[in-house]
Amino acid sequence: MIDLAQLKDQITNKLSSITSLIDLEETKSYFLGKKGLITLAFKNLGSVEASERKLQASKLNIIKNDLIDRLNNLQNEYETRQINTNLNSEKLDITLPSKKIIKGKIHPVSQVIDELTSIFSEIGFSVAEGPDIENEYNNFTALNTPEHHPAREMHDTFYLDKNKKTLLRTHTSPVQIRTMLKSKPPIKIIVPGRTYRCDSDMTHTPMFHQLEGLYVDKNINMGDLKGCLEYFLKKFFEDNKLKMRLRPSHFPFTEPSAEVDISYKIENEKIVVGEGDKWLEVLGCGMVHPNVLKNVKIDSNKFQGYAFGVGIDRLAMLKYGITDLRSFFEGDIRWLDHYGFDCNDVPTNYRGLSK
Repeated sequence: MIDLAQLKDQITNKLSSITSLIDLEETKSYFLGKKGLITLAFKNLGSVEASERKLQASKLNIIKNDLIDRLNNLQNEYETRQINTNLNSEKLDITLPSKKIIKGKIHPVSQVIDELTSIFSEIGFSVAEGPDIENEYNNFTALNTPEHHPAREMHDTFYLDKNKKTLLRTHTSPVQIRTMLKSKPPIKIIVPGRTYRCDSDMTHTPMFHQLEGLYVDKNINMGDLKGCLEYFLKKFFEDNKLKMRLRPSHFPFTEPSAEVDISYKIENEKIVVGEGDKWLEVLGCGMVHPNVLKNVKIDSNKFQGYAFGVGIDRLAMLKYGITDLRSFFEGDIRWLDHYGFDCNDVPTNYRGLSK
């Protein structure tokens, strides 16, 4: 027969000696663990006479439940005491000024890419992307660039192997090649992205951003190209009176080729785009050369296309009055705070920003 009175006395003595949560856990294990006194008492009920067993089991359950309640109460008491101790030792002075929250800004290059994407999407262009590391064929040969062209030289191009077969792309035009090889006309894409050349001064950096445009379909001509660029430039610079002209030029991948100038004037030592009688070159363009179409297996007798390329960093400098291209990549938080844009600024087709 289990001596329940003695068991109660043991419980009382153990509970009175508890001074911490560690003591509490030891007491819980002592009575209720796998080899605890109450657990063993339940296991030994089998040796009690059947007439006494039910009554003994009932009394044991009462003792067990009472112990659990008392342990839980003690645990709550010690935990509350510990919380209060921590609060008293870790008081915060809520009268102190809080830390200044520094809001991030969107980089002007990212902002201009969003603006350009918005403008060209309105006239049916989609965005295409490609790798920064390119092969020589896509970057030069497929684009009708002669073997002796200066752009192929090491002083102008970052080659990644001695055989000059792998390089950092010098323009985003290789994406046009990749797109035309895997798609059939009509093709209407813009390609914003990073490009790389061995050059560095106030208006040139070894890495810069460029946007290429390509439209290939039947019956495409220079008039279509001129209309597209005029729409783009007027929307981007937010000036419907902006004057634009095309000057004959030469690029290996277009024929005929042209450079596009826009009107500007100098006011308070700053360039004001869209006004005045001076001309500023902003991009190159032309009709896709038949050899380029041939290299991507498009019949130049059926399809024609136009292409253009513009420096994204240069557009940002002209529109937002930034004088030194190198400052784009210096990581100066003060510069970004001045020239950057709030996250809630949304590009539209009619203004650079919509507040």
